[in-house]
Amino acid sequence: MHGKLRFFLKFPLVLIAIALLGWLVMALWNWLMPALFNGVHVIDYAHAIGLLILSRILFGGWRGRRGCHRHARWPRKENMSEEEREHFEQGLHFARGRHKL
Repeated sequence: MHGKLRFFLKFPLVLIAIALLGWLVMALWNWLMPALFNGVHVIDYAHAIGLLILSRILFGGWRGRRGCHRHARWPRKENMSEEEREHFEQGLHFARGRHKL
């Protein structure tokens, strides 16, 4: 039940974000591209949304759930011994600039 409620709360926000992003792409294109390049035409809202979809297909941006795959290459802490866990955490602190002396 909680998951469905979150979906119904997020769905309108996602639609609004897509609509605003489409408008932003249209406004930026119509402001910059015809002035910078000869022969480039002004686009409408539908073309701006299409440009967003095309950029998503070509470049794979806008990834959701960023935290899902961020630590996939790291071993699970539950499967480590105390010594391995301590060594692993020291490496994390060193990589993040928090040196333990």
